[in-house]
Amino acid sequence: MSELKVSLHDAQMEIFRSEKRFKVASCGRRFGKSYLAAWVLIIKALQSTSKDVFYIAPTFQQAKDILWGILKEVGQDVIKAAHENTATLTLVNDRKIYLKGSDRPDTLRGVGLSYVVLDEYASMKPEVWEMIIRPTLADVKGGALFIGTPNGKNHFYKLWVDAQDEKMDDWEAFQFNSTDNTFLDPLEIEAAKNTMSTQAFRQEFEATFESFSGGVFKEEWIKYSDDSTFDDKSIVHGHYVIAVDPAGFEKSHQERGLKSSKLDETAISVVKIVQDEWHVKDILHGRWGIKETADKILTAAEDCKATTVGIEAGALKNAIMPYLEDLMRIKNRWVNITDVTHGGKKKSDRIVWALQGRLEHGKIKFRKAEWNHDFVSQMLDFPSHLAHDDLLDSLAYIDQVSVADFAASIDLDDWEPLDNVSGY
Repeated sequence: MSELKVSLHDAQMEIFRSEKRFKVASCGRRFGKSYLAAWVLIIKALQSTSKDVFYIAPTFQQAKDILWGILKEVGQDVIKAAHENTATLTLVNDRKIYLKGSDRPDTLRGVGLSYVVLDEYASMKPEVWEMIIRPTLADVKGGALFIGTPNGKNHFYKLWVDAQDEKMDDWEAFQFNSTDNTFLDPLEIEAAKNTMSTQAFRQEFEATFESFSGGVFKEEWIKYSDDSTFDDKSIVHGHYVIAVDPAGFEKSHQERGLKSSKLDETAISVVKIVQDEWHVKDILHGRWGIKETADKILTAAEDCKATTVGIEAGALKNAIMPYLEDLMRIKNRWVNITDVTHGGKKKSDRIVWALQGRLEHGKIKFRKAEWNHDFVSQMLDFPSHLAHDDLLDSLAYIDQVSVADFAASIDLDDWEPLDNVSGY
């Protein structure tokens, strides 16, 4: 094994070098999944002292078509024998690599394994892993690599999400798009983009888990504002408001030993209100500490001269406010801060009521920017409980901020606006 030099690009190598027992990798087309699988199988087989390894594709023929030639190429210096009919390799240490199909489950039973690669797991029945393969790894505490391109939000998606849970110590999740393969011509990706739907492209090349069932929001509702709308010299009248949906703060989570990648994000929506239209200038989002969050809120307010900033009421707002007030005193820049609340409504209902009608009727328009992709992704995933909705939640709060901005002088204990666009 010492003479073997593993040849993989950086993204492949990140998965390869992970020491986790179980790895779940969502990868775009042409990422190089097959070469990664081949190298993992060769090295794991060489390292094994008593058990063999499996490569499983949805069908046996697929397994041979995908990996047989690559395996022989990658492992040519350590292969003792190649058995074409059974698609089995015997290595110099007498360990074997078997190519199998999940459509023939009887061929997967009754063995003990040190490692298994399940390729295109989204196209397999979950029982193959749960009831057949998992027990074969128990004797020697063998490992597994699940790798493939998403196919909707099925069992592969659930496994990928579960692998991100900090309680799953033996598991790790990865997500790489096609462009992470540095050997792939970017023009080929661009050509595919021009011929595929946005959702299909995201799934196939960006390795995102898409829902094609036609959800609450539609991508064709996304409209864009003219750049002049946000120009200070624009003839378009209006005023800016900001809504903040705070999340758990970076430092506090680190202190509790939690991974920041599992946190929701704080989202700050910066919107210009022009009559009955919302022109979304920016939706800042990230996982920040308390001080950084306060600074981003005030900086955003200063940049656009916002009249009102709404922050979701609760413990997180209470944590932010001392730092925000200190910053306002230091900079001598005072902003009207108001509470926004869920109002006793479920979050999903509140988002739908605040955004659906406006989006459908073209009453929300967006400045073209990099964050558009994240917003659209969350919008199309909504209302999945497995997906983030921070950007939508923040933008939905603009509904309350815009009303509070105009009603600040009204002294009413209890009032509820009727919005003729949203319908509530």
